[in-house]
Amino acid sequence: MLTVFQERMVMEINQELVYLLISNQFPQWSNLVIRPVEMSGWDNRTFHLGDDKLVRLPSAENYAGQVEKEQEWLPKLAPFLPNKIPVPLGMGTPNENYPWKWSVYRWIEGKTIASSPEVDLCVLAKDLANFLVALQSVDPKGGPVAGPQSFYRGGSVTVYDSETRHAIRVLNNKINPSLVTEIWEAGCVHTWSEEPVWVHGDISAGNLLINNNRLDAVIDFGQLCIGDPACDLVIAWTLFDAESRRVFHDTFLPDPYTWARARSWALWKALIVMLNVEQTNIVEANQAHRTFENILSEYGGA
Repeated sequence: MLTVFQERMVMEINQELVYLLISNQFPQWSNLVIRPVEMSGWDNRTFHLGDDKLVRLPSAENYAGQVEKEQEWLPKLAPFLPNKIPVPLGMGTPNENYPWKWSVYRWIEGKTIASSPEVDLCVLAKDLANFLVALQSVDPKGGPVAGPQSFYRGGSVTVYDSETRHAIRVLNNKINPSLVTEIWEAGCVHTWSEEPVWVHGDISAGNLLINNNRLDAVIDFGQLCIGDPACDLVIAWTLFDAESRRVFHDTFLPDPYTWARARSWALWKALIVMLNVEQTNIVEANQAHRTFENILSEYGGA
């Protein structure tokens, strides 16, 4: 199992490579300007292709399986969702320049949360909860089951039990280990016993696009699977404040056990980043500490 930081051992992907791939496999688009997007994720490297398309390439073998999954399932999910999701336009194949399949998508215009300080978090919380309810209402038949390929998103949070307990032990002088262990264990007691539902797998601020101060699109479905929806609720602590968290909760209406599992998912990630703070950047470190404090305050008032 890869740690958060081992996942970052990725290959070099640049504009020259993208040009070679497009020219060879999609020559009808070879005259379009290629440039990096402003913010690219770790799992994939993303480039503008002209004004209305993007190229998305897995950055390591661990993410290569996401391509076919998105190509197959995103068009099937889109008609049932209240917001835009990525639209595949083509799938590239491996060659001597690049070893995995890759995708061309329609470009979705929109701002990220970070560049939308005016957005009302309570409105966003309701919009996002409604999106997740709709996603989880789609028939899951035949969907990809949660597991290693989704980094266990949609599976049991207990797969990270040893990692979490190790982090608690190492950080014991900086946190209240008994309280943090209590919070962690509260999310490990019960597993999802219902039928599996669709799980996005990476509901984070960077994957939400805003237009006119409303949620317009949800992107990056690389960890898409069917399973336990708890991991899709972690944004309650990673983004929302106390008021918008309540709106999110009261719109989505999770049962108490699912909410506890979601809290433990958020706790695991925050602790791992705090433990490896010297390997991360100041933005991620600050985010992890904010998430951790949100978890403590919400748990105390739950």
